[in-house]
Amino acid sequence: MSDRIDELAQRYGIAEGYISEQGDWVTTPDETKAKVLRAMGVPVDGDAGLPKPARMEDIAGLSDSAYWPPFLVDHRAWGFAVQAYALCSSRNWGIGDFEDLARFAEGAAKLGADFVGISPLHALFLAEPERISPYSPSSRSFLNPLLIAADQVPGFDQLQTPGLAAKCAALRDTDLIDYPGVAATKIPVLEELFAHFLKAGAAETKDVFEHYCYEQGKALEIHALYEALSEHMVAQGYNAAWTTWPEAYQDPANISVRDFARAAKTRIAFHAWLQWTAEIQLADAQSRAKAAGMRIGLYLDLAVGISPDGSACWQNGPAIARSARIGCPPDPFSAQGQDWGLVPFSPVGLSVERLEPFKTVLRANMRHAGALRIDHAMGMQRLYWIPEGNTAVDGAYVAYPFRELLEGVAAESWISQTIVIGEDLGTVPPGFTDIMVRAGLLSYQVFYFSEENGVWRPPHAYRREAMVCASTHDLPTLRGWWISNDINWRVKCARATETEAVIQRQDRKLDRKRLLDALMGAQALKPDPSYAKASEMPDDVIIAVHRFLAATPCRLLAVQLDDALGVVEQANVPGTVDEHPNWRRKIAVPIEALDDQPLLRAVAKAVAEVRPKT
Repeated sequence: MSDRIDELAQRYGIAEGYISEQGDWVTTPDETKAKVLRAMGVPVDGDAGLPKPARMEDIAGLSDSAYWPPFLVDHRAWGFAVQAYALCSSRNWGIGDFEDLARFAEGAAKLGADFVGISPLHALFLAEPERISPYSPSSRSFLNPLLIAADQVPGFDQLQTPGLAAKCAALRDTDLIDYPGVAATKIPVLEELFAHFLKAGAAETKDVFEHYCYEQGKALEIHALYEALSEHMVAQGYNAAWTTWPEAYQDPANISVRDFARAAKTRIAFHAWLQWTAEIQLADAQSRAKAAGMRIGLYLDLAVGISPDGSACWQNGPAIARSARIGCPPDPFSAQGQDWGLVPFSPVGLSVERLEPFKTVLRANMRHAGALRIDHAMGMQRLYWIPEGNTAVDGAYVAYPFRELLEGVAAESWISQTIVIGEDLGTVPPGFTDIMVRAGLLSYQVFYFSEENGVWRPPHAYRREAMVCASTHDLPTLRGWWISNDINWRVKCARATETEAVIQRQDRKLDRKRLLDALMGAQALKPDPSYAKASEMPDDVIIAVHRFLAATPCRLLAVQLDDALGVVEQANVPGTVDEHPNWRRKIAVPIEALDDQPLLRAVAKAVAEVRPKT
């Protein structure tokens, strides 16, 4: 049996093992191989004639490369990165929405920005609004309805909503986003707006909605059914997750589910209408960004996998490996490895379905995007699978049809005219970035990770075919980094001891000196001994970091709005759940007042001078 498992594992791209961060060879046990094969849909006692996926090294002779707009061939651009939900305004309901996004983009365009980058807008769990991570979606093909700007939906001005203004004001006044409060306020209003649409909507508008539903087909039908059924189940005392429901409802093809669907047609239509409304508003935000002068517009983000208990997994299909999770093997920072709790695509199932599920997800996310970032882009070549019942210590690397996936990305990017950025941070397989760039994708370069042998890499040493940024939502802000706020959080979250933190803070002081040396060496910052003694990162240094990055040959530069506002706290601390308020922080300044922020204007001016629109 062992020989048979080895034969199948080799055929279907399960690695014999891997080299650990310490340089040791770790062998994949036969038991793990067998579990991974079953998760792919490959019977261990026979392959049942399943197609053999292309091996990850089969990348010669790419037939096409991804889309680049003509201006980007010879010129560089820049934009802002922000969490859409975190945007504040005088009119929103306690959470950033699509109208805020459009208005922010219009204001950013006036400063010279060509794009606004945001974290995934994927559908989460409307019946369980406490589940808020944009990187653990229910579906990557649909949108989060809580981002709908209800006051921009036709018919809102005709509603009788006593007390609504006070509720919205209270939600705006909270320090952190109150997701349950937002849902409890916004969903009933959206229900009234849907009822108004059914009763008084123009026939032409209803035809457009019906056409949208027809175009989205079975996928929308199942997603809307899942949303309606999850609401019903929560009302019955279950969770929104389909894995907690009675067995009769765990398969959308079961008679009980079909009976529910017949009885809940209007509610299912409501959830389809929410998706249509969200897409209309997202499309409007992109149109307004471009109309304001942005050459790229919205820069969206694609999560690496889906939640095991969301609508995409409930729908199932051969491309969904429901009994596996994505993660990473043990390393010096995580002795037990990491289980990200996300379900991967099966390379076997993708081959059976001719990559259509992958292309469908790309299509959905590129439709209204001038650029798309693929999170953990190495997943197109290989992913670390943790089969059900195993821990992250006992996983295995699984190869994907790399060439075919890259060609799929290229084809879809040309159809939608979308720039593609591959997030290639962390443990990157040898040669991966070169191949990805050869396929027309941009690499992803972070300032924090550009220190080599105690020296910060100078601007000219950055890769041309890349997007560069100072920090990301998973990393400390510039001002937070300067004061070791990330180290302090590691202690608070029991990710480091105080003894370890003392050493790390000393190292950070040395890093600060190296940073200042690099900025001054690149003539991005004038020499001044007071900078090294500053307890907080001076504005001049923040501006200099962005002037330094603007001077790199990287095609795109993303300025984190938090950095341009001098914010200390970061959006997310990876590896934490409740220890840190992940995905809840609001931007400290409302959109209407952004134009009056001296640091923001100074950063934008410094970048625009180095990267002018030509």
